[in-house]
Amino acid sequence: MNKTIIVSNRLPLQVKLENSKLEIKPSIGGLATGMKSVHAEGNGIWVGWSGLTEDELTPELEKEVKEAVTKEKCVTVPLTTEDVDNFYLGFSNKTLWPLFHYFMEYTSFERSEWESYKEVNQKFADVILENVNDGDTVWVHDYQLLLLPKLIRDKKPNISIGFFLHIPFPSFEIFRTFPWREELLEGMLGADLIGFHTYDYERHFLSSIKRILRLEVSFNNIDYLDRTVTVDSFPMGIDYNKFYNAALVNDTQQKKERSELQRRLDEHIKSDSDAKIILSIDRLDYTKGIPNRLKAFEYFLNKYPEFKEKVRLILLAVPSRSNVPQYQKLKRDTDELVGRINGEFSTVSWTPIWYFYRSMPFENLIDLYTTSDIALITPIRDGMNLVAKEYVATRTNQDGVLILSEMTGASKEMNEALLINPNNFDQIADTIKQAIEMPIEEQQTRIKILQERLERYSVEKWAKEFLKALESTKEKEDVFISKRLNKTLKNNISEAFSSAKKKLVLLDFDGTLVGFKDNPKDCRPDAELFELLDKINAVEGVKLVIISGRDRETFEDWFAGKDYTLVTDHGVWLKEQGKDWMMLEHLKNDWMENILPVLETFVDRTPGTFIEKKKYSLAWHYRKTDPELAQTRTIELNTVLNSLIENHGLTVLKGNKVTEIKSSNVNKGRAASRLLTQDNYDFMFAIGDDWTDEYMFEELPDSAYTVKVGFKKTSAKYHVKNTAEVRELLNTFTKS
Repeated sequence: MNKTIIVSNRLPLQVKLENSKLEIKPSIGGLATGMKSVHAEGNGIWVGWSGLTEDELTPELEKEVKEAVTKEKCVTVPLTTEDVDNFYLGFSNKTLWPLFHYFMEYTSFERSEWESYKEVNQKFADVILENVNDGDTVWVHDYQLLLLPKLIRDKKPNISIGFFLHIPFPSFEIFRTFPWREELLEGMLGADLIGFHTYDYERHFLSSIKRILRLEVSFNNIDYLDRTVTVDSFPMGIDYNKFYNAALVNDTQQKKERSELQRRLDEHIKSDSDAKIILSIDRLDYTKGIPNRLKAFEYFLNKYPEFKEKVRLILLAVPSRSNVPQYQKLKRDTDELVGRINGEFSTVSWTPIWYFYRSMPFENLIDLYTTSDIALITPIRDGMNLVAKEYVATRTNQDGVLILSEMTGASKEMNEALLINPNNFDQIADTIKQAIEMPIEEQQTRIKILQERLERYSVEKWAKEFLKALESTKEKEDVFISKRLNKTLKNNISEAFSSAKKKLVLLDFDGTLVGFKDNPKDCRPDAELFELLDKINAVEGVKLVIISGRDRETFEDWFAGKDYTLVTDHGVWLKEQGKDWMMLEHLKNDWMENILPVLETFVDRTPGTFIEKKKYSLAWHYRKTDPELAQTRTIELNTVLNSLIENHGLTVLKGNKVTEIKSSNVNKGRAASRLLTQDNYDFMFAIGDDWTDEYMFEELPDSAYTVKVGFKKTSAKYHVKNTAEVRELLNTFTKS
């Protein structure tokens, strides 16, 4: 039985050594929670460092640790204190962390730490190779192990490898400063699927792939050596039900059951029914923008003094890397800012900032989430930010306002939050005022939408979606590759055309007869094309058909006075030579319940998109999303739907920033089939560039000559390179 191996820098266990006694308990957190079901299934294992160095362990304790973690289906990677200092505290957190978060001033490039990074990645690879077999799946996580996919692939080419980066991937201009950039990218390319939280990070990665390694990138696929590496975005969710249900319990607690923190919060609320609590929770990390947040709050109190004694900021700063100089300075700066602001604004009955520098148990986090009217989450740069999602999940009455930095990954899918630039104090101050004064109806509308999305796309679904995508990369379909239309084949087609008495010529328009333009209206037929078409149409026995996804009105304008047969809207309308337009088919809608879940998956993974359900069709709108992401997703969606709807009577139409699924009564194949029955053709020819032309190719008999424009997966027999070659081929028909 094939297994899944999860790999991360740390195991999902808290392993502590107290008085030479081991204490081991499960970790809590996003990754541990998300991978819980994956880890539990079958004979899978989790590989990582235990948290104890080899220097701390006697042979007896080492054996005890190994046995204990084995019971938890885990395998340890042995690391020395020197490894931790140079690989983790050094290279991972003094080079990769600041660089990938755009803090170049904090970034150091030490050769010795880079060498340690390589050595530790190799140690991880050695442990994995001891436990992996052909056919297994390995899922590697995060920036500490960027070299690992290649190290595994080099020794075990017949396994499936996924990699997910949980922090931002920087823009090319930042990443290019990294001295060992090629090795890092090649390490990641050992994976079959590389995942990021947002499309922005995916785009930055692909930009570096193209510019640094000079590799061909086709949408989100990279042709690398003898493989195709897929790159995609999977916004990580939370355990929604855990937070929502904990909030429900909190809501129903009796006074005596409440925590000391909750009772203090309750007292504050009782003191003034109009008082508002603003919550700020983060690790004390320079990427989180805590000093900026405090200065912005101070700016707010000065700009809107009417809110003094009406608003309190609760700042929870969780200790992080407290032995690193930058973090020590950050702690001092934060302490000083809190002290200064409280000293400036405090009154006898009011302190503007409650400051906690510590970790809090889960129950106290829920106290803060459920009590706070506003969450102020303003990192300068953040890969995702799950705190924002946790706050939303706990709003059981669907009230509350989330103010969120647009520099977080979460902002890409949480458009209903109030998004701010963390460096714009004026904007933050105005937004805090907007949040305080927001009507409850608007709060509920925003939170309801956010909650529905978070509940649907939970952390477990995130993990399943990634593994599903990784599994699909293993499915190597037998793709029929068409033949290149060389000179000999062109002559054969031309001779068959000349010798035939009745000839059916089916021509796609955009991308076939004319090239694509930025403005579709600029794709009008040119004089040379009209001359070519007129000549073919004049050949005895020819039925010339232009079959397109263009609308009827456009073709009426462009081909007015021309005696060609025209098919528009992918087969909805037909105009025979010398006749009026006619509608071809009636439509059905009983297929929608099967397609709707597919579209909902794409909505979950593509922020800014939505589904419009019409009487006879489903439309996926992407006008509000990132245009490059839209391009990738529409290609992906079309591919998924094309395979899903095969033999199910459906087709997909592309519109203006919309992909629409309709009954296959309206596709080029059915239109071509109708035309075939009108006569006994002894020569049939069809050419097109789009996947919608595949219907036409498939409907034609084996004796037909079918040609694809471009080198793509196709059922056509032949392919040509571009529109110039199309015209060159069609010109041979005029010389018979």
